[in-house]
Amino acid sequence: MANTSELEKGLNELKRLTGITLTVTAEDSEQEQMALEQIRCLCLAYREKYNKNDFLMGLMTGGVPSYDVQQRAARLHIAPEENRILFLIEIKEPDEIIGEILKNLFPSQTKAYIVPVSKERLAVLYPFHETKDSKDSADEHARHLAHAIVDTLNAEALAHVQVSFSQMIPSLLELSGAFREASLALKVGKLFYPEQTVFPYNELGIGRLIYQLPVSLCESFLQEVFLDKIPDKLDDETLLTINRFLQNNLNIAETSRQLHMHRNTLIYRLEQIEKRTGLDLRQFEDAMTFKIATMVMNYLHAEKKKIALRCN
Repeated sequence: MANTSELEKGLNELKRLTGITLTVTAEDSEQEQMALEQIRCLCLAYREKYNKNDFLMGLMTGGVPSYDVQQRAARLHIAPEENRILFLIEIKEPDEIIGEILKNLFPSQTKAYIVPVSKERLAVLYPFHETKDSKDSADEHARHLAHAIVDTLNAEALAHVQVSFSQMIPSLLELSGAFREASLALKVGKLFYPEQTVFPYNELGIGRLIYQLPVSLCESFLQEVFLDKIPDKLDDETLLTINRFLQNNLNIAETSRQLHMHRNTLIYRLEQIEKRTGLDLRQFEDAMTFKIATMVMNYLHAEKKKIALRCN
């Protein structure tokens, strides 16, 4: 009788998972036990194949055919048509506690899905419901949420993370595009704006353009700008001076004040940079050219690193 009760439970579980109703006839307890084991194996195989994380990861990477999305989403109780935003989180030092913190930040009632992408990356598929009282647009809401993720993980796990996010998508069918957007935003953001922690898909600026240029074109540009004076990697102190000067709209007085530096010392440093590069950063056009050129140099360094890693 015990086996019969377990068999009924197994058949009910199979029906719940797959929608298939089976009738099993067993002549004795041994056949009943064999049938029970086979049903449990079917349930396990189905769970593995139709696991929510596997399904969503397959959608992100284009591994699920479009004709199969509606049916599989229904089986997993995931709404196929719903406004959602995809966040991509990169963790410098992965820790198991991070997953638990994110589960608390996105409890099950929010209907957000946390999907492991790799050892260092997690994706969060978050539903966005616009209401009449909502003051924030989808982008603004996503930005606030991205900063909340960064601040929460930093405070509770002492983790350094960077977060990118996609545009809002209305359907699971568009998830692969959202994943490409968020992945590109993370790559471009880390390369060109490393001091930032949040990278919106639509605020990559000129970094997006440079990242998609051929290496040969970038090398020609640097040759044109610097001639034979293409600088080596600049030291941190020089970079800080340049970045602060550009952030202050080429204002010498404000930059020297913020850097606790005498005005003449700052001018001397700018003159030294001009000798090394041929560009006078006190002139707007030269400053703009230098900014773009340094971004191009960073891109080329990153590409050379990639090639070196492939060769090894």
